[in-house]
Amino acid sequence: MNKDEILHWLNPDTDPAPLLALADRVRREHVGGAVHLRGLVEFSNYCRRSCRYCGIRAGNAKIRRYRLTPGEILACARAAAGLGYGTVVLQSGEDPAWGPRELAALTERIKKETALAVTLSTGEHSREDYRMLRAAGADRFLLRFETSDRRLFGELKPDSDYDARFRCLAWLREAGFQVGSGVMAGLPGQTPESMADDILLFERLGLDMVGIGPFIANPDTPMGGAGNGKLDLALRMTALARIVTRNAHIPATTAMGSIDPQGRQKALRCGANVLMPNISPAEHRVDYSLYPGKICTGEAPEQCAGCVDAMLKSLGRERAAGHGHSLKVQISPARPAGCSPKAPVGEGAPPVRAGEPRNGSRVWGTGEYPAGRASGRS
Repeated sequence: MNKDEILHWLNPDTDPAPLLALADRVRREHVGGAVHLRGLVEFSNYCRRSCRYCGIRAGNAKIRRYRLTPGEILACARAAAGLGYGTVVLQSGEDPAWGPRELAALTERIKKETALAVTLSTGEHSREDYRMLRAAGADRFLLRFETSDRRLFGELKPDSDYDARFRCLAWLREAGFQVGSGVMAGLPGQTPESMADDILLFERLGLDMVGIGPFIANPDTPMGGAGNGKLDLALRMTALARIVTRNAHIPATTAMGSIDPQGRQKALRCGANVLMPNISPAEHRVDYSLYPGKICTGEAPEQCAGCVDAMLKSLGRERAAGHGHSLKVQISPARPAGCSPKAPVGEGAPPVRAGEPRNGSRVWGTGEYPAGRASGRS
């Protein structure tokens, strides 16, 4: 699928039904009907960053800060195993008190006491620290780049570096992680062209996991007065990500369910194959306030599991067995019907690394990830 085709499907005047149907067919053909459940533990809302859209940004004095202990996190992991989940996802802000050594020790304990796969989502670390975390047994790492548009990235994340973000993604692959990333849909200042570049970049990076959620404005942030993104756009982006990546794991995100009661169900019908039930202690869930109106903040883990199972039954789907590891290793170069050969990514995205494989296989090689180029946005 080339950029012009992607722009056609991102146009709100284009009927999305054929796109969503194609994405659902590609999902069935490449990842099947079963849905992987990954238990989410939001273990700290301390963060050293000042992302202008995020409710747990360092400068937000209106939230109650918390930090789980290793014992509390381990109890959550045991709960995930008891509920039959294959993976525990440990997510936090960039909390200096939970540094790489502490995370490595925690990961080792989880791997020793459970059979769970471990996914980390704890932000940017050094090359050596990623290697240490992988050696400790962490299987996957989620690090969203949020937008491939360099200028917009700078506006959203004023104390982060665009090139460093993509270097971290390269270091993660180099360390042996299964790598996930993603974007928000409907950001203020986002253009259809930059979103098309996001989709093409998913393909070129060969991501194992791709997460997409609608932008939801948090009133306690500098972007609190902006309008929310639309579910329709997030679903189009999800469908395009499925068609382009084919067998990446794609979650029906909590943000989709927060903006529309049927948001996650709709995502599962247009390419998504993962759900992430929250297994954090209920007393702290409301404090992990990335955005307002977040769902599933009051239920016990057992209640969330029951809700998810009922959702899957209503869709004619079932839980997937196993850990839900990456499907990228054996990917075929064949393209799904209805998709034309890909075109180069536009100016919003970092260039492909020299010598990388094509046709949807991994793009990560040796050496540093090259600097991204400035967007053509005016």
